Amino acid sequence: PFLLSLFKQPMGSERMEMRKRQMSSQQELPSSTPLKQGAETRGSNACCFCWCCCCSCSCLTVRNEDRDEKARHAFHEVRREDILYCEESSNPTLEEVSAWGQSFDALMATATGRNAFREFLRTEFSEENMLFWLACEDLKKETNKSVIEEKVRLIYEDYISILSPKEVSLDSRVREVINRNMVEPSQHTFDDAQIQIYTLMHRDSYPRFVNSQIYKALLQSLSDT
Repeated sequence: PFLLSLFKQPMGSERMEMRKRQMSSQQELPSSTPLKQGAETRGSNACCFCWCCCCSCSCLTVRNEDRDEKARHAFHEVRREDILYCEESSNPTLEEVSAWGQSFDALMATATGRNAFREFLRTEFSEENMLFWLACEDLKKETNKSVIEEKVRLIYEDYISILSPKEVSLDSRVREVINRNMVEPSQHTFDDAQIQIYTLMHRDSYPRFVNSQIYKALLQSLSDT
């Protein structure tokens, strides 16, 4: 069955968050226009078609720098996905899935349960809540100081910054705590924020997950085997 195949692969809820991300994506659309105009402007520059001056053409230098920057960005994104987006799990048993409907802690205790919950969070456009929680768990396991500092920076940019499309919903108190903790980054920089997001998923998304077709279909498919 399709649902069971999800667990063989590495794998977010508030309405306010959904509207925020939709507005953010709409605001990003116009930005493509000036880029296109800029490209056309460079295309009309005669030096770009002059083979004899290719070594000194500033346009080629800019293009090479842009290409290198895109390559570095792509590598950076792949590295983030390797660290935060992949969580392997096996097929769940009927007993496990039944337990998910009784306890959020049981659901979150295994990679299999988290993957199923992530599939549901995707349908509500709130998957970033789970991704943030997983990133915090990954951070807690790190012992190398320089790696800790880098992971703290990435987590802040991805899930705490108000400029990020994956920003999670945190109250002002928790944000103040994070800002203080950022002075000396550690494995516990985001502990308060992680607890708040865990509570949010428990109270807001979990009840809908238990009543969702994703959960019911999975439970039924295991009951029929």
